[in-house]
Amino acid sequence: MNIKLTLFAAIITTLSVLTFACGGGSGETETAKSRYIHKLEKDNAISYSEIRNTRGVYITSMCFTKTQDSLTGETFNPCYSCHTKGKVPNYYDDTVLQMEYNFPQEVRTNPFSNLFKDRSAAVSAISDAAILDYVRQSNYFDGEGAIALDKALPDSWKGYRPDSYFDFDDEGFDHDKNNRYTGWRAFRYTPFLGTFWPTNGSTDDVLIRLGQPFREDRNGDFNLAVYKLNLAIVEAIVKDKSIELPQAIDENQYGVDLNADGVLSIAKHILPTVNSYVGRAKDLLRQQKVHLAKGLFPENTEFLHSVRYLDWNDASGSVQLSARMKELRYARKYAWSTYSELERTALAEQWELQSLDSTEAQLSVFRGNYEEGLKNEMSWIYQGFIEDKKGDLRPQTHEETIACMGCHSHLGATTDSVFAFPRKLEGHNKNKADYGWNHWSQKGLAGVKEPRVKYKQAGEQFEYSFYLKNNHSGNEFRDNQEVKEKFFDRNRNIKPAMLEKLHDDISVLLLPGRSRALMLNKAYKVIVSEQSYIHGRDANIKPMLNVFEKTEPEQKTGILKPVVR
Repeated sequence: MNIKLTLFAAIITTLSVLTFACGGGSGETETAKSRYIHKLEKDNAISYSEIRNTRGVYITSMCFTKTQDSLTGETFNPCYSCHTKGKVPNYYDDTVLQMEYNFPQEVRTNPFSNLFKDRSAAVSAISDAAILDYVRQSNYFDGEGAIALDKALPDSWKGYRPDSYFDFDDEGFDHDKNNRYTGWRAFRYTPFLGTFWPTNGSTDDVLIRLGQPFREDRNGDFNLAVYKLNLAIVEAIVKDKSIELPQAIDENQYGVDLNADGVLSIAKHILPTVNSYVGRAKDLLRQQKVHLAKGLFPENTEFLHSVRYLDWNDASGSVQLSARMKELRYARKYAWSTYSELERTALAEQWELQSLDSTEAQLSVFRGNYEEGLKNEMSWIYQGFIEDKKGDLRPQTHEETIACMGCHSHLGATTDSVFAFPRKLEGHNKNKADYGWNHWSQKGLAGVKEPRVKYKQAGEQFEYSFYLKNNHSGNEFRDNQEVKEKFFDRNRNIKPAMLEKLHDDISVLLLPGRSRALMLNKAYKVIVSEQSYIHGRDANIKPMLNVFEKTEPEQKTGILKPVVR
């Protein structure tokens, strides 16, 4: 139930990743940056240079879940959602981790001590009105409408500097204060199983931005039609499926056979076998300065992911995105890796372990620093910002950023290290629930139909219903009582009528009620006040029962037949 880790990653890592990495420069700019970081350390009792818990916090807290009921002996399987056989060019196959808790020795004792805290008193001290007022205050924009982090970060900051204004048109394109395109485009998607369902504590959104050449015509000028078409091409090749265009395109205009029928004609679809981008990216592809391959994003693709609280809309009687962000996560594909390079990287893990004559997982350490981000082995770099003690966003420490890396490295469930974009909705009618290019603040989850997925053992299944049947709860920890009561009867049998509702509207499962939403907000606010993220970010109020405090070497989960897509 965890990621087997390469010895190679540990060997290549040097002490430089743990040094006080303020970046280059000297004199006043370096002093300003140092002062900024030291003040954050002092105010929040954190460290940007030390590992105070363990380098193993990339192993998620969910991986310590007890999959067997101590009273009934019944076995549950939430593990298949992440640990499965990847689809080429994802060569990772971590299916075995459905059956075994394979942790490095250093992480056999659960590092997420927050899971075992009783926060009842602290949560009770926060009123409903206070928490609603808190989550409705933006910590991304200041009182003048400027991006607060852009102003707070030192001028010499080397990492990502937030530049989305979250001002979207009806096609999901973001605009700055002068109504210029920022390049970011919001998309709606079916949330990944478990943790990121709002019923478990957070709302979120994801934006994509392709590199500048993908936004320009062959003369180097910004061209919205070119950009939209390149985004559609990327969607087709990443998903490896035919993508319908919102309107027919004359292929002669771009000189690209979009529907791969062998002639330049009128195209209504883009096939995954398309062999070129359009605009300036087309010329760069011919020069091999950018690349195209199924299942992979081109170089300099970026993602921006905000994680937010659960605001409550009295008018609709449902949860919505909060103005306040818990986190702002950023990813960029900084280089290109070929299929063969990706395969060697994945197979190296198995080879290294065999050469050690051991099946014990090795502790992985990721290259990089908190300022510029940490790199995985698939040519992506990840960086993030998180709430400080006062609720303002600050750069994550090195150790806090490590927590992002496990889910974006070595997992069979991802597509080129990414979760959300392969799950993007594909509808083009802006009035319908399945409209894809839109932000969650413009159109929510209500009315989105449940996705279907094919499993080798079970054939095609409704994805969320299948998860409920395998896990008997709405999260990995099996402590979501609201979902249990809504979808299961007193005999713990699933309610067919509720599954029928779920098939037509995923919000009946994914959105919590008001009471649960506010309690989860309060529990997380306590973690913010403590600045104890390195000990776990799960918004539990009572100590969790279905979690191991310690595991044994090669401990079995009790799952005998893994589920594979």
